[in-house]
Amino acid sequence: MQSYSTIIGVIELRLQGIGYLTTQRRFNIGSSTVTLIMNRFKEIGIPLDDLKAMSPKDVEAAFYPPENLRRSEKEPPDFYEIHRRMMAMKRPDLSFVWMEYKQAHPDGYQLSQFYKLYGDFVKENFGQDSVSMPVERIPGERMYIDWVGDQPELLTDPATGEIHKVHIFTTTIGFSSCVYAEAFPDEKLPSFITGVVHALEFYGAVPKYLVPDNLRTAVSKHTKDELVLNSAFSDLEDFYDTIVLPPPARKPRGKATIENHVRFLETHLVERLKEKIFTSLETLNGETEKIIAAINQDGFRNKNDIRRTRSYAFETYDKPQMKPLPSSCFTTCDYKYFLRVPDNYHLEYDGHYYSVLYTYHGKPAILKATMSEIRICDENNRFLCKHVRSYKDFPRYITDDSHMPPQHQYYKELNAHDGAYYRRWASVYGEAMVTLIDRILRGVKHEEQAYNSCKGILHMCNDVPKNIAAEAAQTCIDSSACKYTYFKKALSRLMNHEITGSSTSGQLPEHKNIRGRDSYQ
Repeated sequence: MQSYSTIIGVIELRLQGIGYLTTQRRFNIGSSTVTLIMNRFKEIGIPLDDLKAMSPKDVEAAFYPPENLRRSEKEPPDFYEIHRRMMAMKRPDLSFVWMEYKQAHPDGYQLSQFYKLYGDFVKENFGQDSVSMPVERIPGERMYIDWVGDQPELLTDPATGEIHKVHIFTTTIGFSSCVYAEAFPDEKLPSFITGVVHALEFYGAVPKYLVPDNLRTAVSKHTKDELVLNSAFSDLEDFYDTIVLPPPARKPRGKATIENHVRFLETHLVERLKEKIFTSLETLNGETEKIIAAINQDGFRNKNDIRRTRSYAFETYDKPQMKPLPSSCFTTCDYKYFLRVPDNYHLEYDGHYYSVLYTYHGKPAILKATMSEIRICDENNRFLCKHVRSYKDFPRYITDDSHMPPQHQYYKELNAHDGAYYRRWASVYGEAMVTLIDRILRGVKHEEQAYNSCKGILHMCNDVPKNIAAEAAQTCIDSSACKYTYFKKALSRLMNHEITGSSTSGQLPEHKNIRGRDSYQ
């Protein structure tokens, strides 16, 4: 079963006319999987845009119905450890090793399948001839990316004299071998993304494929690091309209171009940098830029090479086949993965907490932080929300009210109002109401204790004529009974047209059929 990202990605590439081999390499899947996904895409008959609008689980269920899923495959044996075990035996016996394997894994592979898998492993890793296939580099097609293996101590702290290591990021364009290099303090993802952006700006154009080495960040599947890395790759692909194609793991022949240039730079760049002392990355990269410019201008040893120099070959052959840079600049950001959104639906970054819709609590999410903005995406890199990044000490919780459940919105509204708010609200109904609300607020030890009464009185007046509300308030003031319950009774009497004055209290109305007390004398 493939993930939502793989399913959508395969369909997008195939609809763009990208070949099977490229699609397989992009998502590290077999040709049969590509065929299966495309066949089911046709069978389902749902347009790609509608699929993107569906939830990831629904898409995965549509392409891989639960009733069609096979039982989970067996975990492959550690053939590197098995091979080491075989080499350590005086008389290697694979059947003996298999028996040890079955004792540890009773549900593992049977003998014949075990033999075949081990044979394939040995053939793949130790049985190849020492010949290499020539590779025709297509102009402008690929930009290879890697870190120089040597981490030279080139940066001197002017205060202490301590020397620090630096990490050198490098790229090369496949045909011309035009190189770019830049020093960073580490090999973390922000440095990698910044290096890619600067390299593309250096070339002034975008190749069809970006081919990074197998980065330390992504060591295995189904880890937070790989999700973050895939999110970063996806952002690069979308912005530059390119395709990221990591080479297959443990396959150095798939990245010979960049490996050769890494070794080249370890001598022609690093050794020259060691001749000087640098106290900042800016001065170090300034010198790096000069050395790289000289390398790209140097002629190739083979005088018959049509490329002449790296710069000439790039401008003549590579760049005309590449796409122009986007008009805007790519905004580099810091990526942070969350295995689950907390129950309070806020994600922490740099001492602040940013909200996401409360229904996402318990689900994975990826936070992307720039200097001015916080963007939050789901595990499939689909945009959820964004916030302006906060640098103030308070408030620490940055909350969009629309992200809150209804009951939280109610309590926030309730707690956000103070005495001045209720006095302003009361002014709508005149001076008597302002006086009533003011006396209620002052009549308690702590003003907050009267907020509910004020709110109740003012809400009670919503559908009442203002003059009647004002009269009810005046009644409370005249009676020195500035309370919610008394106001409620006074308002009820006025609304029911009850007679409340003390001058008519106990008197009967005059009528010819009613005898007075004089009739009984």
